[in-house]
Amino acid sequence: MDFGALEEGDGVRLTWNIWPNSKLEATKCVMPFAALYTPNRKMPSMPVLPYEAISCKQCSAVLNPYARVDFYSKVWICPFCIGRNHFPPHYQGISETALPAELYPSFTTIEYSLPRTIQPHPPVYLFLIDTCVAEDELQACKKAILHAISTLPEYIYVGLITFGTHVHVYELGFAECSKCYVFRGSKEYTTAQIVDQLGVRAAQPRSGAPAAMQAAAAAAPTRRFLMPMGEAEFALNTALEELQKDSFSVSSQHRPARCTGTALQVAAALLGASLPTGNCQVRILAMIGGPCTEGSGRVVSRDLSEEMRSHKDLAKDAVPHFAKAKKFYNSVAAELVAHGHTLDMFTCALDQVGLAEMKGMVLSTGGMALQTDTFSNLVFRNSLKRLFQKETEEGFIGCSSNGVLEVIPSKDIKVAGLLGPAARLEKKSINIADTEVGLGNTCTWKLAGLDTDTTVAIVFEITANNKDNDANAAPGAQQFFLQFLTRYMHWSGELRLRVSTVTRGGID
Repeated sequence: MDFGALEEGDGVRLTWNIWPNSKLEATKCVMPFAALYTPNRKMPSMPVLPYEAISCKQCSAVLNPYARVDFYSKVWICPFCIGRNHFPPHYQGISETALPAELYPSFTTIEYSLPRTIQPHPPVYLFLIDTCVAEDELQACKKAILHAISTLPEYIYVGLITFGTHVHVYELGFAECSKCYVFRGSKEYTTAQIVDQLGVRAAQPRSGAPAAMQAAAAAAPTRRFLMPMGEAEFALNTALEELQKDSFSVSSQHRPARCTGTALQVAAALLGASLPTGNCQVRILAMIGGPCTEGSGRVVSRDLSEEMRSHKDLAKDAVPHFAKAKKFYNSVAAELVAHGHTLDMFTCALDQVGLAEMKGMVLSTGGMALQTDTFSNLVFRNSLKRLFQKETEEGFIGCSSNGVLEVIPSKDIKVAGLLGPAARLEKKSINIADTEVGLGNTCTWKLAGLDTDTTVAIVFEITANNKDNDANAAPGAQQFFLQFLTRYMHWSGELRLRVSTVTRGGID
């Protein structure tokens, strides 16, 4: 068997391609039983079917080439639970010579284009710019952003927030002059307070209203702070060109007053209240030039006599701000995950910026983190530019959003957990193992952001008590199955379901 070809065709790599048939034999293996899965891998030869998938009524597994089919009675037997399922009426014409695409042996990974009642909202990019940096650094950052957004199509929505001592939210929809809302950086806010101050609480569409009316009601508040590039290009370019370094003076004994945490909280609240949940690809692009020293999420005080925490300080639990800051950033991450929004961090500074406290926001939302020494670095400029590259251009990364990954294993195989850029969803199942690894105690995870290279590791546990747990299996050659279901919003705006079903052999 050519395992390399199987991995290329499904985007799945197993740590072991032959698994033992009993728990006792599994404990003798040092390396865990796991699968590396790339749910958004680009596969040109993979078919995309324009209808909904057929699921097993017992275990929810999707019809796949490994299912046994009775063409006479139009019944298929699920390989995971051995349950019998009838084909729907529009499958009555199938036969051994007229198979549907999902039963072709070569289509073990397939996608379905799912119908939707509401049109998707255009993608949204919200820029967060740190103004507590040197003048040349700010100019380099502005230049890179202006160059990147010049390639954006007119329908893409954009927004701008700057932060230093205070947070400034720009109202790009106000054409008369440059207008922004200011939040005090040293004050702690709740999400409700931020939404009320901005006045962006989304209108709730009436149930039963036409899809067009629902979409218009949900998208109405975005016309103030988030605008299409075609309408906001002049206002955005003007705001960026006029942007100056933070005007508050800093003494030689102090660090700049940088309210990074408050800015991120304001951005999360603005997007959550302005956009329809799960119907839009949203990315926050945070340009950070130093540690947070003011307000919520502070990682170090302004006084230079207090040094930035080191790895030894973290190991000794001798960091005064770490626990509180991490708790705050995790709460912001939970809000981003709930709405399916992604955070990308571009940290360009020689000093630490507090990424240890903030990494949960990037990991749980599937974002990207870049660390360089300066905004003038070519790595920063190229990385920012690559985010906006089109599908036909070289280096396209295929950013998708609002993914939900579910794993269905065979009998006597349980899911222990997931390692990677995802967030746990509280969904109970009989397939959950007692041992928890990483994001465990579930078999379903949220992937707020995923590109063509996003890969997660799913760890399994073999729970069979004896070698003869399957009476139908040949001795020493038991077969097991794993199915990966990924519902996500494709970069084209389509709602899709990718189904990858893999099988391997067992051994006594």
